[in-house]
Amino acid sequence: MKFVDYVTITVRSGKGGSGSVSFRREKFIPKGGPNGGDGGEGGSVTLVADTHLYTLLDHRYNRHHFAEDGFSGSSNNKKGKDGLDILLKVPVGTVVKDSDTDAVIGELLSAGETLLLAKGGRGGKGNTFFKSATNQTPRHAQPGEEGEERKITLELKLLADVGLVGFPNAGKSTLVSSISAARPKVADYPFTTLEPSLGVVAMEDFQSFVIADIPGIIEGAAEGKGLGIQFLKHIERNAVLLFLIPVTSEDPAAEYETLLSELEAFNTDMLTKPRMVGLSKLDLLPAEEKEQAIRDFRDALPKGVEIMGFSSVARMGLDELRHALWAHVQRAHSFDLED
Repeated sequence: MKFVDYVTITVRSGKGGSGSVSFRREKFIPKGGPNGGDGGEGGSVTLVADTHLYTLLDHRYNRHHFAEDGFSGSSNNKKGKDGLDILLKVPVGTVVKDSDTDAVIGELLSAGETLLLAKGGRGGKGNTFFKSATNQTPRHAQPGEEGEERKITLELKLLADVGLVGFPNAGKSTLVSSISAARPKVADYPFTTLEPSLGVVAMEDFQSFVIADIPGIIEGAAEGKGLGIQFLKHIERNAVLLFLIPVTSEDPAAEYETLLSELEAFNTDMLTKPRMVGLSKLDLLPAEEKEQAIRDFRDALPKGVEIMGFSSVARMGLDELRHALWAHVQRAHSFDLED
């Protein structure tokens, strides 16, 4: 299934039905009073967050959503039928913007959450509504209210507990496939990952957390180089960031600083997120050199940065890494609850 995280759609609510002009006409009552019914409400267009969706693909090929108009009222004070509403399903984590102003209308961050995009027009009042002591035979009714039409931009930002940050071919997809049931494409060349994917990492006591694999970052990504801004936004909502730097890196400190700089250039709030560094591909070193490589790596990076070495291929250090990430996730969520 193709990953689509940005679409523009046009929505229009239904027009309200017209009120009716009608008078009671029965045997022996040739001049009864007004009995025109009100018009029905126009249909509305509403978004709802669905946990079973992971992409905006459906809306790429169906960009126009027009709700049904309300029906006119009729005699005997019968109200017109309301127009049918439209309920559009989108993935959890969807940001909704007005396409003309780029203003954020709202965000859908939890399952079942809804957002009204276009409210249906109100039905017009029938002539019964206008009856009064001084006007007992009103011969007018209201037309229905017009519906709303607007152009909406839907932008998906993945909701995950842990986001992987690294240059192309740092081992992000291999790690996700090793500690979760996800099966992203894995190959020994840069930019193997061209679209984000999510994996669920199982922990003890039936608990779990979600890890996000996004395409590799290159220098200048915040300005749009490589896959650039298109996927940096998916890191914004991750609770914890795991920087992956392979043991083969010639300058791990420079690589780490470049990754930090790109996140800062895109959104300074990303620097406040809990983060740790994973030294990947340890299986490429002889056994006697592994510990020394981790020590050298730790010396090269700024003090206080948590570093863990592992090998996804050899399944070395994965349990330790998994538990360390889980501890970070629990702390991050506990802070969110306190706030």
